[in-house]
Amino acid sequence: MLVDKMLVPKQYRCTHSATCLCTKGHLSEDAIYLVFQHLNWNPRLIAVMSCVCKWFDEIAKCIFWKEFCRTRAPKMMLDLQSCGSHSVDGNWKALGKLLIHCSGSSICSIAHVPGHFVYRTRFSRTSGKSFLLPQCKTDVLYVSDPCEHLDQGDDGDVGSFRGMFKSFSVSKVRKMLIDRQVQFHPTQVCPYCKAKLWNMLQANMIPRSACNRLGAYDDSIECFVCLNGHMLGACTLLPLSDSEGASDFD
Repeated sequence: MLVDKMLVPKQYRCTHSATCLCTKGHLSEDAIYLVFQHLNWNPRLIAVMSCVCKWFDEIAKCIFWKEFCRTRAPKMMLDLQSCGSHSVDGNWKALGKLLIHCSGSSICSIAHVPGHFVYRTRFSRTSGKSFLLPQCKTDVLYVSDPCEHLDQGDDGDVGSFRGMFKSFSVSKVRKMLIDRQVQFHPTQVCPYCKAKLWNMLQANMIPRSACNRLGAYDDSIECFVCLNGHMLGACTLLPLSDSEGASDFD
């Protein structure tokens, strides 16, 4: 019952190299599955296990990252797969990284903020609608709350965000990007799946409602979408008002 859904066949010799310590055989898939289920699909340990050999890496890609995504964002994952597909655009490993890794603003012209891991982020389908032009409103996009990076010199407070389209290959956003003949970024690729990136600002496809949702200055948003529907971007955040900020006491 435990692993009847597993896709990776047993291999008793490691496919990594002849000198690998795994050459005498692997633990059974059932045992490995139970261990990581007990660890609540810890992403750091999944990543470490993936480095052992190609056999472990295949199990992690096909099974463990999928279980991690389902555990961390069950409603979002259920919706992303509701179109009948048993996978997501890109792969489960890329989506797992997107859930817990802020890409910063390294590919934007806004202040350089390096990427970093975050413990947990809320993704919202409602927020995603704010990033869609009226003619693309039937698309489904999940977007994270902005990750705030404060006091970035002359650029002030910078917010970075990321998201995921459902069934991006048949989305109206993708069709519009192609119809407008938007060019891919010449050097940068998606930090989650390494696919090519479209510049949404260059395509004039960032609606003003996105500024309102993020609490950003008008025209301060840069946003990119990759071929697999992963979205990432950054903006300059509006300062808090006196009533919202912290007060100083004498």
